[in-house]
Amino acid sequence: MSGAIEAIDADRAALLEISRGLTDELWQAPSGCAGWRVQDLVAHLANLFWLVVDPAALPDTAGLPTEAAQELAVRARRDWSAADVLADYEAVSKTGLDRLAELAGLDGELSLGDLGTYQLAVLPSAYSFDHYTHIRADLFAPRGPLTGEPPPSDELRLGSALDWVEAALPQQNAVAAGACTLEIHVTGTGSASTGARLIRFGHGQAAAAISSDGPALVRWITQRGTWADLGVEAAGDAAALAAARTLKVF
Repeated sequence: MSGAIEAIDADRAALLEISRGLTDELWQAPSGCAGWRVQDLVAHLANLFWLVVDPAALPDTAGLPTEAAQELAVRARRDWSAADVLADYEAVSKTGLDRLAELAGLDGELSLGDLGTYQLAVLPSAYSFDHYTHIRADLFAPRGPLTGEPPPSDELRLGSALDWVEAALPQQNAVAAGACTLEIHVTGTGSASTGARLIRFGHGQAAAAISSDGPALVRWITQRGTWADLGVEAAGDAAALAAARTLKVF
């Protein structure tokens, strides 16, 4: 998963560059995550690094589901200045990258609570996925307030994000896994077929097939867009496709 570390580092550099150019108004603008400003979203990404650097720096969230725990951690930093949030992200992400690389080199598993249990080697892909998704889908238009071109969806960054989707999909959608068997065809983009792969979901013979490019897949699998809006093609058993529409990866 060394590629995941490189992917995080690339999107970290992109986020720092973006953040340094934000006006006060943009720092306070609503992001694509309901209830979170741009500033809150950057704080959230910093908080994820604190989880591997020093969890004691965050509020006690024992017993809370993941989304509630993340909301509490963001709320604890809502009164910080934008400058402090950016400085915190820059410092803890640098240390966090080193810590993630260390963890990825170890054998064993890590429980992420209601998100599932994963090999330590997979953990960096979760961070890559979070950065990829939040930057492109929640900071930039149409969901976010930033205009212009987001960082590229190249093989390094998109590929690592899709690694997490593939690992997390069955664990985070156990009910749907019992209701449908799918083939998700990730079509490549660009001359290098960036992101192309086949993701199998469920057990047994596929009852339905879904075709989507990688950037669109990240959006619909996080419920940030509909199949119709994202040009997704789907065919097969109606019940299986209905279950597929409920899939979600965190």
